[in-house]
Amino acid sequence: MDLTNIFRIVNLAVAVLLILGGISQFFPFGFQNAIVGIYVILFGLATGLLEFQVPPYVSRYASFYFSFLGRGIFYVFIGCILLSHYWWRYVSGSIIGVVGIAYIALEFVPSIEPPPNMREADQGWGQEQV
Repeated sequence: MDLTNIFRIVNLAVAVLLILGGISQFFPFGFQNAIVGIYVILFGLATGLLEFQVPPYVSRYASFYFSFLGRGIFYVFIGCILLSHYWWRYVSGSIIGVVGIAYIALEFVPSIEPPPNMREADQGWGQEQV
């Protein structure tokens, strides 16, 4: 069963929620909220862009994006960061966290393979290129 398109849609939805959640971090304005908001927006942009093109250096420096377990833990972490103050942050953080928990569970289901854009880091991970 090919679930590539479903994973792509889920990851793009998470990217949109990350961007919207990052924007919501700016209200009420504070220096710490702004810094967290900028990081969450950047992570959302990175998550969305990785669905279309995988630059070669990303698999080296952000290899957690290329497995269900790594991406799931990342989604749970960012989802927890968004859980604060307003209902829309709770909703977006909860959805992202639930997707993260589902990805963590998928790591232990051998019959479901990761989509091709989540398998880039498998070849030569941790090895120096000559």
